[in-house]
Amino acid sequence: MRFYAIMLTWLLLAQPVWALSCLTPDIARDYAQVAQSAETYIVVRGDLVFDESKLPNRVDERASRQRDSMDIPAWLVGNSLTKDGFTRAFERDVILRVSCLGPWCGGAVKGPHLAFLRQENLDWVMQASPCPGLTYANPTPVQERTVMACFQGDTCAEP
Repeated sequence: MRFYAIMLTWLLLAQPVWALSCLTPDIARDYAQVAQSAETYIVVRGDLVFDESKLPNRVDERASRQRDSMDIPAWLVGNSLTKDGFTRAFERDVILRVSCLGPWCGGAVKGPHLAFLRQENLDWVMQASPCPGLTYANPTPVQERTVMACFQGDTCAEP
């Protein structure tokens, strides 16, 4: 009986918990997604520079169900993917689009990235969503080989 009283008290005091369920990031799946898209994408490996203080902070909005995004000016310098690998110089301003869903927001850090950039008019947009993907900080050699294999028409799967 005591067990049931404790459980009933716990249930009455418990507040709803909102959780975000995301798939594990998979660069091959991301490649397939952008390859099927009607939008224009390029794959770039390079160093990202931006003002990290501009990233959203949703700590005070834990109960929020708001969905929005913010654009942060950034600079990406590196190389874009060609049939010969990451060989085409890429050095330009990009838009870091950080999207949020309730209290969860995408994140980014300065430094090396492998990113699928979407073209919007004359701009290139790097996406950072609450569920990771399309942007990989500190890319591994395996991720780089996988995306190159996908681009070259070889087996497109992460080992």
